[in-house]
Amino acid sequence: MSDFRVFCAPESAEPQEITLSPDESHHLVSVNRARAGDTVVAFNGRGSEWVCELVSDRKNAAVLKVRFPQKTKPLPYEITLGQALPKGPSMDAIVRKATEIGAARIVPLESERTQVHFDGDRSDKKLEKWQVAALEAAKQCGNPFLPEITPVQKADAFIESARDFDLKLIASLHPGAKSLKTVLSNFRTAQNRAPKKVLWMIGPEGDFTPAEMSHAASAGFEPITLGPLVLRCETAAVYALSVLSYELQNA
Repeated sequence: MSDFRVFCAPESAEPQEITLSPDESHHLVSVNRARAGDTVVAFNGRGSEWVCELVSDRKNAAVLKVRFPQKTKPLPYEITLGQALPKGPSMDAIVRKATEIGAARIVPLESERTQVHFDGDRSDKKLEKWQVAALEAAKQCGNPFLPEITPVQKADAFIESARDFDLKLIASLHPGAKSLKTVLSNFRTAQNRAPKKVLWMIGPEGDFTPAEMSHAASAGFEPITLGPLVLRCETAAVYALSVLSYELQNA
C-alpha cells in the first residue's frame, strides 16, 4: 500500500484528474512531503479508490492524474457503535479505533451518567473533530470506508428509535449479562445465519444505570458481559468491537 493516501470527492465517477482540497493538498505536500511523480491513492470514503500520480504539488491545490480505479467491497456485516460520551479526549481515540476496526456508524450518546454535555456550536465543532479523527484513521489503516458519525443523541431516545438491526447488544456490568459467543450462537440457531446488522451500545464511566438497562432490555437489547474486569469505556469500546468483528468475520 502506498504511503500517501488522500481523501477526495470527485464530481465524476470516473475521473481522469483529481484536484485536492486545500486541507488535503496541505497535508499531502507540506506534512507528508509528497512530490510530483509520487504515487498517491485517493479514496472517497465509500469504497472507491483511485491510484494516481501526483502531477502538481501545489500546497493549496495539488493535482493527481488517475492511473486506474479500484473498488473495495464493503464488509459482509455492518456494526453500529452507540457510545456514551466519556470524559476528556477519549471519544477521539474511540472514533479512531472504531474506524480502524471497520465500524460502519458511530452514534455519540448522552446517558444519565454522562458527565460531558455539548450544546449548539460546541456540539458541531466536536462532530467535525470526530470526523477528522475518523478520516486520519482511515488514511493510516487503509480503510476505504469512512464511518458515518451522527450528532449527539440522548441515550433513551436512541434506545427507543433503534430499529432495523438483526441484533442489538449492550455492554453490561449488571448480573445476568450473557457472553457474546452465547448470544451469537443462539441467533445462528434461531435464524440459520449470522447477523448482518449489529448495534452495540457502550456505557460511560460507571456504566448505564439500572433504569437505562431495563429500558434497553424492553427494547430488545441483549446485555453482554465483557469479562470479569471493569474496563474503562474506551477499552470496552475497542474490546467489544474487536471481538464482535472477529466473530462476524469467521461466522
